[in-house]
Amino acid sequence: MARKFSQRAGDLRRTLAAEAARIMSDQGIDDFLQAKRKAAVRLGIADAAVLPRNVEIEAALRERHRLFNTDRHDRSLRHQRRVALEAMRLLDEFQPRLVGSVLAGTASLHSDINLHLFADRSESVALRLMDIGVAHSLHERRVKMDADRSLTCPALRFGAFGHAVEATVFPIDGIRQAPYSPVDGRPMRRADARELSTLLDQG
Repeated sequence: MARKFSQRAGDLRRTLAAEAARIMSDQGIDDFLQAKRKAAVRLGIADAAVLPRNVEIEAALRERHRLFNTDRHDRSLRHQRRVALEAMRLLDEFQPRLVGSVLAGTASLHSDINLHLFADRSESVALRLMDIGVAHSLHERRVKMDADRSLTCPALRFGAFGHAVEATVFPIDGIRQAPYSPVDGRPMRRADARELSTLLDQG
């Protein structure tokens, strides 16, 4: 009986992961928790114990991109990475790093391009954007640095070639330690402009 329940729970988790991946892909949602809650409501599942982990949803996203609209996704991802590279070159003085779904390859058509910048003051980034005529908004983003510590960082949002860019500004020494990824709880992968350029060359 327990084995049958366990198998049913596993089936529900996979179904929820696939539906959450569909919602993220189709609706441009990057928040895993929001996507899995929407999936649970849509499928009428109230048991929080069967909600999939973020890493399971990311795997379902990869599978969805592989099975559906592969060419369109590849073209879109390549364009997002090119835009990211251009934005990084414009903000080169702040040692930009690409992070998140555009780097991971799971971004949807609507996903933000997420950058990490490093500066003593976020005003320096804002002034640079003003100098090159890029309108932006300023807000705060909370990031988890380790199991016990979170950090509130300034973040700037602006448009670039039809895409939204979200740039989180860390202190200069923040380049030494990446925050935890919301996907797997490990330090986030970061790529500088050289690494991203190589990734684009590799197709």
